[in-house]
Amino acid sequence: MSSLKNKLKKGQPIIGTMLVLMDNPDIVKLLKVCEFDYFIVDCEHSTYDFKDVAGLLGMAKAIGLPGIVRIPEAKREVVLKYIEAGAAGFLLPNTETEEQAKALVEYSKYAPMGNRGISLFRPHAGYNKIANTLEYMEKANNETILMVQIESGKGVDNVENILAIEGIDVAFIGPNDLSQSLGIMGQYDNPLFINSVEKVIRVAKGKGKHAGIHLMDVEPLQKWIGKGMTFNLVFNELIMMTNYAKENLKKLK
Repeated sequence: MSSLKNKLKKGQPIIGTMLVLMDNPDIVKLLKVCEFDYFIVDCEHSTYDFKDVAGLLGMAKAIGLPGIVRIPEAKREVVLKYIEAGAAGFLLPNTETEEQAKALVEYSKYAPMGNRGISLFRPHAGYNKIANTLEYMEKANNETILMVQIESGKGVDNVENILAIEGIDVAFIGPNDLSQSLGIMGQYDNPLFINSVEKVIRVAKGKGKHAGIHLMDVEPLQKWIGKGMTFNLVFNELIMMTNYAKENLKKLK
C-alpha cells in the first residue's frame, strides 16, 4: 500500500502543493525538504509538455515523494502516458458524472478493475524486470490514487454516484470553479458554498472515501481539515515564492 494510503488509513491529514510553472526536477527535492506529503502537476491550466512532467515524476519516484497529475480529461492516451512515466495517481477536473469517473478508472487501473495497457519495462516499474506480472498489476491498482475534482453544482448533485465508483479515492473541491458555478464567485463563507462542500465531505465519509480542497491560505484550510477533509492542497510554488518575497521586501523597504 502506498505511503499516502497508509496515512489515510491511519486518519492522518495529508497536505500537498501544486506545481504550475517550474519544470526543473530539483523542485521536487525542495518540496520533499519542505515535508509536503505529495504534489500535483497541473496539466489542465499550465503549459507543461509531457517531457517536463516525465522529468518531475522520475525525480518523484527516485526520492519517494508521490507525484499526482491533474490531467485535462480522462482519455486513454493522456492517462497512459503519465501513469507509465510514474504518476502516483490523477486528479480529474470538473467531474460531474459517474461516466467520467468510470473512464478514469478504466484507463488508470489494470484488469480486472480497469483496462490499463500493459507495458512493464517502463519508468513506472523503475525499469526493473517484473517477476510476477499479476502481483505487480494488483499492487499498482491498490497504490494508484484517483481523485475527482468537484467544481460545479452538477458535480455536487452527483457526488454520491461518482464516489460509488470502485477505484475512486478522493472527492476534491475546486473552490473557484465551484463558487462560480453556484453564482457566488469567491464567496467561500456563503452558506450555499459551505453546504455544498459539507455535502461532499459527508458523502465521502459515508462511502469510506476522502475529501479535500485546494486553498491558498492556511487558516481557511485548517477550518476544513477540522470539518473532516483529509487530502488537501495548500499554495503552489509561485504563491510560496512571491508571498515570501513580498512580505520580506516590505520589511526591507
